[in-house]
Amino acid sequence: MRALTAIATATALAFSTATACAASSTERTVTGAAIGGTAGAVVAGPVGAVVGGTAGAVIGGPRISHRYKTCWHDSHGTRHCRWH
Repeated sequence: MRALTAIATATALAFSTATACAASSTERTVTGAAIGGTAGAVVAGPVGAVVGGTAGAVIGGPRISHRYKTCWHDSHGTRHCRWH
């Protein structure tokens, strides 16, 4: 039972580190699965990890990457924007 919990936790951590490079829609899915799986494992063990991971993937988690947009106007009045 402890081995299954350790495997579920390791899998959740692997998914949570993968979210740093993920796209925004994939990022929310993987983040939700990692958070749900970890919470489910803590509350109900291996079965809770599976149910929590599934629910977290469907619902989605928070967006952890912070991108912002900077816009400016050039000398011709054309608006340019860049994502950072």
